[in-house]
Amino acid sequence: MRHMYLLSLVLLLALTENILMQTNCGDGYIKRRGKCVDENECESDPSICGKNATCFNTVGSYYCQCHEGFTTNSAYNFTPEDGIECEDINECVVGSADCGPNTKCVNSEGGYYCTCEAGYISSNGKDIFNPRQGVQCIDTDECNNTSFCGKHASCHNTAGGFYCICDAGFRLKSGETNFTDTSELCENVCDVDKSICGGGVCKNIKNGHECLCSSGFTNYGHKQMKCTELMCDRLLNERKASQAFPEFKKLVSLMTNSCLNQSEPVSMNNSTGDKRDSTQGDGDGERFLQAFLNALDDLLHGGFSSDNAKVSALFSIVESMLKLIGPQLSASQTRRVSAKTDVELLLKRGNSPPEGEFMMNTSGAQFTSHWDTATGNNHLGFTTAALLSYKGLEESLNCSFDHLKTQQKQTFKINSKVVTATVSNKETTNLTKPINLTFSHLEKKNEEHMCVFWDPELDGGAWSTRGCTTVISSADQTDCSCSHLSSFAVLMALYDIGDVYELRVVTLVGLSLSLICFFICIVTFYFVRSIQSTRNTIHLHLCISLFIAYFVFLVGITRTENKVGCAVVAGILHYFFLASFCWMCLEGVQLFRMVVLVFNTTLRPIYMFAAGYGVPAVIVAISATANASGYGTDKHCWLSIQDGFIWSFYGPVCIIIIANVFFFLITIWKLAEKFSSLNPDLDSLHKIKAFTVTAIAQLCILGIMWVFGCFQFNENTLAMSYIFTILSSLQGVLMFIMHCWLSKQVRDEYAKFLSCICTPQKRKYSEFTSNQTSKQQASRSDTHTGESHI
Repeated sequence: MRHMYLLSLVLLLALTENILMQTNCGDGYIKRRGKCVDENECESDPSICGKNATCFNTVGSYYCQCHEGFTTNSAYNFTPEDGIECEDINECVVGSADCGPNTKCVNSEGGYYCTCEAGYISSNGKDIFNPRQGVQCIDTDECNNTSFCGKHASCHNTAGGFYCICDAGFRLKSGETNFTDTSELCENVCDVDKSICGGGVCKNIKNGHECLCSSGFTNYGHKQMKCTELMCDRLLNERKASQAFPEFKKLVSLMTNSCLNQSEPVSMNNSTGDKRDSTQGDGDGERFLQAFLNALDDLLHGGFSSDNAKVSALFSIVESMLKLIGPQLSASQTRRVSAKTDVELLLKRGNSPPEGEFMMNTSGAQFTSHWDTATGNNHLGFTTAALLSYKGLEESLNCSFDHLKTQQKQTFKINSKVVTATVSNKETTNLTKPINLTFSHLEKKNEEHMCVFWDPELDGGAWSTRGCTTVISSADQTDCSCSHLSSFAVLMALYDIGDVYELRVVTLVGLSLSLICFFICIVTFYFVRSIQSTRNTIHLHLCISLFIAYFVFLVGITRTENKVGCAVVAGILHYFFLASFCWMCLEGVQLFRMVVLVFNTTLRPIYMFAAGYGVPAVIVAISATANASGYGTDKHCWLSIQDGFIWSFYGPVCIIIIANVFFFLITIWKLAEKFSSLNPDLDSLHKIKAFTVTAIAQLCILGIMWVFGCFQFNENTLAMSYIFTILSSLQGVLMFIMHCWLSKQVRDEYAKFLSCICTPQKRKYSEFTSNQTSKQQASRSDTHTGESHI
């Protein structure tokens, strides 16, 4: 019993020692045989690191790493206490997979595998393979089976695929000719699409089909194209309508004859099987185009009348002709330049409508649009577009601006070539995609420009901005965008000086003073006998012409309510202003004769009246006969500037000024020679010198006045208008100062007249007048003698 107690005591002591020793080992260690040794955590089951991870033991600890193909979102080494799990890496997304060309990558847990794309097969014949196996994906040739696409179709292999094409003359029910769905079958086009030939009969032939057009239809010699209606009846109606304009006879006859020839039906020769086609062959379209341009040149040669209905008829005929000619051309692009036109035509043929944009150029214009705009909703087997530019037509069409919205004092002038743009699409009045036109300016000016088109519905025809906008404009060109097709141009805004109050005051006051001074000059030159001579006779009629011109100007220049009366006022002004310049020219001739010819210095009155009043009458008569509508405008009773009619005045004026400058230069040269001679007649020479100075001053004032008058057609020339108004309105005052007030002989006559009125004693007056008369007679005798000696 005693031994049992001792044994229990020993076991108790050993257990106590073991417990005490074990509690002294740290984390990651265990006590073994009385010693603390490393604990291998990686031997636990299940693994302490969890799924898809490997445990690595260390002395006193351990760590975990993900298996290949897995990763963590943070640390590479971790322990379960970090709360990290290993997730699968999608090699197909991150780009680490390398399957090779024509393959697809398929992700799997912890890795990936490869398969071939559709249309390819692996070189080892297996659907799934590993990239490390060196397997390649090669193309599968579906066309090895000749019946793969069915009857009336051929198979075409491609890399990784195929497509089928229906044989010529066959297509799918959907209308397509290319397909990949082998369940569809190709059928004869004449059975699939009953409208494939339009206004004709579809016939199957060996290499496809052909269309036999009915009467009134044509496919322009291209038998696989749809037969389209020529609408010759409409052209014949245009022919009847154009009978009012005989100049269109050649154009319309050319158009209708070609249309009727095109509309003859195709017939079959039953005995031979040969086909007869009345349509034009290759090259006939080009000849038709040249004939059309020649006829158009003949029409436009020598100018074109600006009658609105005639202009509308011209543009309508040109559009119809371009639509008729386009499909007959053999080339896809045709450009022709003639004396009066420049045209470019584009042509696209095919079973499907063309796509994309196209661009055309002629002299001074560029036309840009889309092919689907030119084709429209009904594809006829062809699509055409044409742009025709007229040379010089803008000069004849500088009118019909009444329907344009204008600002105050604003008028317009065409500053580009006039062009006609047309396409084969018949519905072009409201396009979904606008067309673009770029015009080069005829005058390079930084003025306001406006895009317009010719609208035949406005009073028989007029320029309009409806549907057209100005995109951008510079001094050189203007870009236009329009929602319809027609004939187009670019207008430049001109600015009239308008009714400026200050100018009206200057005109009224100045003209009133001038009329008074002209009247005094006329009375002086006519009644004062002591100063009467050939030169003063010229001055007399110069003042009479200006007096009548300024009086009519003052009372009638703005009376535009009566067109006929306004035209008469304009004609009177035209005549008497020209007469004043002619009399001024006669003064230059008289000075020339006095200095150069020496003898016979007087001019016969009949010659003077013929030149002073007859020449202006001839000019006005010719001008009125050529263009009677040029007399009178909407704002003033003066000559029109729209069509250059103003030059019927400025032309003769420029010639007279140049001639007088020539005469005066010779006069000054001869005077200089005479003053340098040894025995000059100084008294006569001084008189001629005075005459010359006043004549040159008169020419400068009157000539410069009308030079300033030329520059009144822009909003920035108001200063020119003031100069012109002041000089012109004070012309009478200047004439009085030069020819009356500065002449001592005239002043003496004025003094004698005033003394006669103011002196009450008749005796003194009689003595004074007798003395003055004798002096004047002596002076006049000397003057005539001097003139005869020169």
